[in-house]
Amino acid sequence: MEKTKKKSFKMPTAFTVLIALIFVIGIITWFIPDVKSAKVSDLLMAPVSGFKSALDVSLFVLVLGGFLGVVTKTGALDAAIDTVVKKLNGKELYMIPILMFLISLGGTTYGMAEETIAFYALVTATMVAAGFDSLVAASTILLGSTTGVLGSTVNPFVVSSSMAALADSGIQINQSVVIIVGAISWITCYVLAAIFVMRYAKKVKANKEATLLTEEEQKAVFEKYGGEESESKEIVFTGKQKLVMVLFAVSFVIMIIGVIPWENFGITIFKNTDFLTGAPLGAWWFSDLSTWFFLIAIITGLVYGLKEHEIVSSFISGASDLMSVALIIAVARGISVVMSTTGLDMYILKAASQALQGTNSVLYTGFAYMVYLLLSFLIPSSSGLATVTMPIIGPLTQSLGLAPEVAVCILSGSCALINAVTPTSGVLMGGISIARIEYSTWLKYIWKIFLLLLVVHILILSAAMVIF
Repeated sequence: MEKTKKKSFKMPTAFTVLIALIFVIGIITWFIPDVKSAKVSDLLMAPVSGFKSALDVSLFVLVLGGFLGVVTKTGALDAAIDTVVKKLNGKELYMIPILMFLISLGGTTYGMAEETIAFYALVTATMVAAGFDSLVAASTILLGSTTGVLGSTVNPFVVSSSMAALADSGIQINQSVVIIVGAISWITCYVLAAIFVMRYAKKVKANKEATLLTEEEQKAVFEKYGGEESESKEIVFTGKQKLVMVLFAVSFVIMIIGVIPWENFGITIFKNTDFLTGAPLGAWWFSDLSTWFFLIAIITGLVYGLKEHEIVSSFISGASDLMSVALIIAVARGISVVMSTTGLDMYILKAASQALQGTNSVLYTGFAYMVYLLLSFLIPSSSGLATVTMPIIGPLTQSLGLAPEVAVCILSGSCALINAVTPTSGVLMGGISIARIEYSTWLKYIWKIFLLLLVVHILILSAAMVIF
């Protein structure tokens, strides 16, 4: 007789986790008298309201998927990845710190986060072809962005938003302090994160069974991205495909140039570049990016010589591949909608600010960090968090004789770290979905480096609070 196999517990999908969170938060509001109790209709409408709120990001993801579908149809992406991996010839590990540094540089300077969704498919395919797994790919991108935003120096979404909110409260801060503390935090945490990812990558490269991915996840990754086995067939990198990859590279360079707020840094050379979307480079956001990638998808297809129906069908196929990602981002935003509708976010903020009064600098830093971790879970947007919280936390910090500049650094660090683990982060949930990683597997992988970065950053900020 055959032994009956026990059914192992399977973690619910990201959609189920997010919808469950919406209802849990809604139920919590029923037991707090000082907030507006969420109605059943509020909870049922939350995913749809979240989709409305995240429409620009979700549309960008779909158009990006369409663009990648057209590029994939040309075969240029596979040929380019094959060529790069073969040329690295044993030095693939060095891709990790280089990519992480470049992404973290974007994080510390202009808050690069949502934009990284554009890189998950390419980096995952490259890392898998190089003999690593999709966890290496996802953490290279996500921890790169996390350590950069954690150590924000001139990031306008954190620093500028916080400065503006503090100025409205009558507090002027010294930005050089933010830059110094941010830079120390950024480089220290980047080094720790890079070492963590590289150590795991080396283990997986040497022994495929060392991966934390489940068999089901490994199968999904192989079906989507292949692996080292795909290198056995000879791939020719044609002249047309090289031209497609030039367009591919240009498209992402323009994307990055488009979203960096150049005028905040006194750079005005892009002020007459509004002929594409009506907004100049440096003032682009997701609607502009969607327009840009839609245009470049058409140009790519025409340059390669695809027929009209091939361009359309490959665009639709690519967009459908990322449909689940777009919906995950929308449902995640629904949690924030419930929070703001009921006022639970402001209730927690006011209660926390009262608890912070009367603490010394070291206790204040640690406790404030924990408060901001909770608030960042509820309000994943760093600029939104700065706008809402700084008028309360800034004056409180100053009244205790402490540096409001360090409070800005607390905000940036907690917001960055929590978005690397919380299911309310559309970037996280969307990114690991592209990399074919279940949320439970991601938590199993990330928790050690998350705790290390948390402790190290609190220590850095505690020292800064004493010094400044």
